[in-house]
This record gives sequence, C-alpha cells and structure tokens, in this order.
Amino acid sequence: MKIMHCADIHLDSKMKSRLSQEQADMRREEMLMTFHESLEYAQDQGVSVVLIAGDLFDKSHIRKSVKDKVKQEIISHKSMDFYYLRGNHDITDFLDEMDEIPANLHLFSKDKWTSYQLTEENIVITGRELDAKSTADVTRELVLDQSKMNIVMLHGMDSEYPVHDNSYVIDLSKMRGRYIDYLALGHIHSYRWERLDERGILCYPGCMEGRGFDECGKKGFVIIDIDKDGIKDHQFVSLAKRELHQIKVEVEPEDGLDEIITKVKEPLSYTPEKDLVRVVLTGRKNMDLEIDCDWIKDKTDRGFFYMEVMDDTRTKVNYETFAHDRSLKGTFVRTVQGLDIDEEEKAKIIETGIRAIMEGSLIE
Repeated sequence: MKIMHCADIHLDSKMKSRLSQEQADMRREEMLMTFHESLEYAQDQGVSVVLIAGDLFDKSHIRKSVKDKVKQEIISHKSMDFYYLRGNHDITDFLDEMDEIPANLHLFSKDKWTSYQLTEENIVITGRELDAKSTADVTRELVLDQSKMNIVMLHGMDSEYPVHDNSYVIDLSKMRGRYIDYLALGHIHSYRWERLDERGILCYPGCMEGRGFDECGKKGFVIIDIDKDGIKDHQFVSLAKRELHQIKVEVEPEDGLDEIITKVKEPLSYTPEKDLVRVVLTGRKNMDLEIDCDWIKDKTDRGFFYMEVMDDTRTKVNYETFAHDRSLKGTFVRTVQGLDIDEEEKAKIIETGIRAIMEGSLIE
C-alpha cells in the first residue's frame, strides 16, 4: 500500500510581508495548484491513503473559493482516503460549512485518540488533535496493538526545538517503545526522516511551498510504501512552483562596491529566475565603505520573482590609522577604543559616529 504524508500546506496564506499584492495573489494560487498537482501525482503513483498532518489552512478567515476547491479535491480523488488531523493554524470553519462530510474524509478528535483500521492490510491509523493550552500528557492514553502495523499522526513541535508559537510540544522520548511503526508528524517546515526507536520511523515532511526565508530549500511531501511487514520504501517528492534561496556572500575589508557586486553575481548565476532570493552580505568591510543594498540589488537582479539584499557585515577598524589623527574623527575613534566593551560593539559605534560626523561636515 502506498501512502502520501503531507503537512503544513497553509493554504490561503496572506503572503504579503514582502511581496506586492499581485505577487501575493499569484503565490496563493500557486500553493493551491501545488496541492492539486501533488494529489494528482499521488493518484498516478497508486496512493490509496493521504495523511494531512495539520495546518492545511493558514488562518481563520479563508476565502470560500479556496474551501470549495479543497472540498472538491477530496471528493474528486475518490480512489484515495484522506485522514485530516487539524493543526494549530486550522481554526477555519472549513468543516462546519459542509452539509455532509465526504465519505473519503476521516477526522480526529481533541478529546481522545481516534483509530481507523485499514481493511486492505493489517494497518491502523491513530491520531489526536493537540491543544497547546493543555498540560495533559496524551501519550499516556495512547494504547496500540503491537501485532498491528501502527501509523500515528500528531501535529506539534519536537521538544528538542525552541517553541515560538502556540504549538503543542511533543516529547518524542515518550513516543518510543509504544509499538509505533510510522510517526506521521506536522508543524516543522523542513523534511526530516529518522528512526524513532528500533521498531519505528518518524517523519516531518515539511511544507509544500516555502513562504519565507526561514523556509528555504526543497519543499514537498513524502510517499511511503508500507505493508503488514513494515515500510518497504519511501520517497521525498517536491512539486513546488518556486524555491526560496538565502545566499551568503563574504565581504573582505579591501572590497569596494564593484568587487562586492562581482561576488554577488557569481552564485546568482546558478539561481533560477522564477525563484525568490535573499542575498546576505557577511564578513568585514572597510570602515569608509557605505554599502547600498538597493543599488547592489539593482545591479545584480536577473529578473527574479523576488530579490532582496541585506547587509550583515561587520566593520573593520584600523586603530593605528587614528592614533595621531587630531581631527574630531580621530578623537572620537580613540575615545571609543578606550571603552570597556567588546570589539564588535566598538566597531558599530565608530561606524555610526563617523557617519554622523561626515554628514555634519557636509551640512556645514
């Protein structure tokens, strides 16, 4: 039996933090299309079960057209059974507005573990929707038959990672030794496949489309081939319309703007124009060099869907140059040099101060 495992699709996300309204609208439609094409791909591969491990939607107010399209996707792919476990973003009225739940859509409860026995194989799918406000240890109530092939679905953050939102924290140590063969997780937006224990595998498939520069790289879903004896094969599949790239470019103190532009152009030459790009300038720059990120972008943008340049360089201060400088600039540098603070903080203060001094001299 082939099973598709996806999560964190975040349909109808606003996408407007960096993009224009036109670009945001385009990305929202592309995310819907990726969802559709992923189901088409799964159907062509003979998938009979789709696990949606949370965050199918992004927010409470979802356009009716989007909800209708998702419902139609489920109904039209009647050869596949959908097991939808809502995540912390799934607070929409998607299910409430349905006159009738499609026969091939199966849901889970927040109050207790829900299990579904698959008739074709000795496989049981068990899941529970988690409440971030709850302090209850739901793993204590998880009882599985060790003679079955057990798939467990949850949406939450691995306790080994920092938590920044209202997600439920899953203590994976408490999931070990519980006869789990495949732990189908959602919430972390990067692909992760590893052993849970001697018997089982855990997997975060990641999101289907990257939305921000904290979601760079290939995005997609997982297809597993499983039977009563275990997982025979697995495949990570990416059908994303666009990829996000964060490219770091090392700056040297001797570099001028022309040299920096040359360094930026080199990695961009390998980046598809349809993608979204962030260039981060790192390293150390000359104290007298003012980096104009917009100008560098204009000189290096090859027509990417979106591009930005960020300056994360540090300033190299040659204190010997100012040792005998009697100007206001020299006096300022020597004063800061004597402060009991770290070198990076000194460099930031000196850079800001000299810029203010130079601007003041121009005004005069």
